[in-house]
Amino acid sequence: MGTPRCHTLLNQTHWVQAIHTVVKGRARYKVNGLYHSEALKRYLESRLLEDKIISQARANSYTGNVLVIFHPDNSSNAIASLIQEIVLDYRKKASKSLGTSNLYSFGTKENIGFVGGNNRNIFDSAVLSQISMQRQLNQTASQLIPVVCALVCGTALLYAYNLDEAILLLIQKLHTPLRDRIMLGITFMGDPLVMLISSLGLAISPLYSHRRRQATILGIAGVGAILLNCLMKIFFGRARPALWKHIINVGQHSFPSGHAMVSIVIYGFTGYILAKQFPEWRFWIYGLTVFLVAAIGFSRLYLGVHWLTDVTAGYAAGLVWLIACILILESEQQGIIDEYILSGRRFIASL
Repeated sequence: MGTPRCHTLLNQTHWVQAIHTVVKGRARYKVNGLYHSEALKRYLESRLLEDKIISQARANSYTGNVLVIFHPDNSSNAIASLIQEIVLDYRKKASKSLGTSNLYSFGTKENIGFVGGNNRNIFDSAVLSQISMQRQLNQTASQLIPVVCALVCGTALLYAYNLDEAILLLIQKLHTPLRDRIMLGITFMGDPLVMLISSLGLAISPLYSHRRRQATILGIAGVGAILLNCLMKIFFGRARPALWKHIINVGQHSFPSGHAMVSIVIYGFTGYILAKQFPEWRFWIYGLTVFLVAAIGFSRLYLGVHWLTDVTAGYAAGLVWLIACILILESEQQGIIDEYILSGRRFIASL
């Protein structure tokens, strides 16, 4: 009997290459077309985990690698063939969305579409990525907008019933020397200048050159949040609380809290990027982000340098700016996908 067709294709095209198979039941593969394709990453993971012999599958769209842990009785070649079939099925679905399904049949034109150069990734599931990205963006916006409304309403109610002073006096009873040091450390993590330097350093760092777009927008988000906060402080001109002696140096204006506003933008944007890259850890990433931002806001109340309405208003304004920055990020990625679609159609027309 001859070699199965899937193995023949695997040897001819090298779409799936085993790069580490020393440990039995564990193998890592390089998948052609996975690089910078979040949609293919999710599709590979979901399809692989449907197979009973596979206990774990993790794809990385930044390296193009797929780690698979499977039953030791199966060979790494069998898993490679399975990945090959999934990639073929994925590309057929993508090509149908583009109206070019004939290019992905088991024939000569299939190999033409994946010859070296920039053309090899033209058909990298542009339409599927576009749909998935839009769904994620809609979901994120739908979750954040009600939070903004709740913060605005909460700020208005706190101000209307004059609850700021009573809340600060209640928090003052929690003071101890140890807690003072802890809160000073937490509030330092939310210092606007510290976070601005960190975000700008990330934007120009060569270590993040493959995430240049995200890093650049993170820098813009930090600068914009600080400038917007300064303008709002000058406009409202609200005095800081003076219920007890402050143990840190602060400026004159209080509303809205710069620590609350800038931290929710910087840490929120970073958490959004990390959650997209590691969706299996999304719950913990968002949970840690919310906890950190809330702790920074509480530290400002504990130290007596902000009213509660300053903090809630800072969160509300920061969330609005965060949503705007996410929209900028996703709109740029949308433009890149549209360019891939247009390039793909031009390439098809030239065949």
